[in-house]
Amino acid sequence: MLRGNYTARIDPKGRLKVPTPFRKLITEKHGSEFYITSLTGDNVRIYPLPEWESIEQRLALLPTMDPARRKFLDRTNYYGQQATIDTQGRLLIHPLLRRSAEVVGDVAVMGYLTYLEVWELDKFKLRMLSDPYTEDDEAAIARLGI
Repeated sequence: MLRGNYTARIDPKGRLKVPTPFRKLITEKHGSEFYITSLTGDNVRIYPLPEWESIEQRLALLPTMDPARRKFLDRTNYYGQQATIDTQGRLLIHPLLRRSAEVVGDVAVMGYLTYLEVWELDKFKLRMLSDPYTEDDEAAIARLGI
């Protein structure tokens, strides 16, 4: 499972140095191929390719004209690009997505169990402040026994 937060850097060429703990877990289990995308353009999602292919298999069960499927694929294809991690542990973030998510320099790389999210540090802090963890959230998690 991918968990926690590491500060990393995106270099001037748009390459993210994947934090070593994440890189080791992913490459040992899934290999060196990734799908890098976003749903909103506010952040970057990095999926090990087998995880992304699992999502695609589930989407393929929906009718091709299903509005939610189409909307999801519109966004993930627009921002998306397959990538291979290089020998130095770097992944290239597509320029369109880099600009949209405003990820340059230092970024937060967070584990979301099966994929990583990359955020501009200040943007993520603002997101947490504008969407606080509430009693309703706590109750929903409690229903899961957590």
